[in-house]
Amino acid sequence: MNTRHQQDLQRIAYQEQLLQFATFGKSTAWELGQRLKSACEQAGVATAIEIRLGRETVFFYAMPGTAAENADWARRKRNIVEMMDRSSYGAGLSAEAEGVARDVVMGLPTRDYASHGGSFPLKVTGMGCIGVVTVSGLPQRDDHILVVQTLAAMCGVDPAEVAMPRFTQD
Repeated sequence: MNTRHQQDLQRIAYQEQLLQFATFGKSTAWELGQRLKSACEQAGVATAIEIRLGRETVFFYAMPGTAAENADWARRKRNIVEMMDRSSYGAGLSAEAEGVARDVVMGLPTRDYASHGGSFPLKVTGMGCIGVVTVSGLPQRDDHILVVQTLAAMCGVDPAEVAMPRFTQD
């Protein structure tokens, strides 16, 4: 595994630990979905956005410019988080670190599970994982960053504190 992926894995573990809500319900899910939509619009990018609580979809929006495959990618990434209670990007990088192909996590069928960035567990302090937020439409690291930065703002965490490492061109 390369140094960049190792640095990302360390940061993801920190993000997963730090990004927790005091409470989270359907109205919070709506606000999160709206914030993600606004962030995409401001950046001029299109994603599919899905939020689930207790395995129930409570927010879904496919922005103009997305395709059915974005919703399918969101579903597959979300399935990883619902099974493992960790980010899909972290799951993929961990598998890679263990010498397993990113698409082969725990022997799960790739038709239903994708360990690519963009899906993140929704945690409530003292309760653990209560849901999942997923975006699909950007390169996987960018999908992950979009979700984390939006969660940080909602959790009262300085986005710089959980920002992914910046890498210069070699």
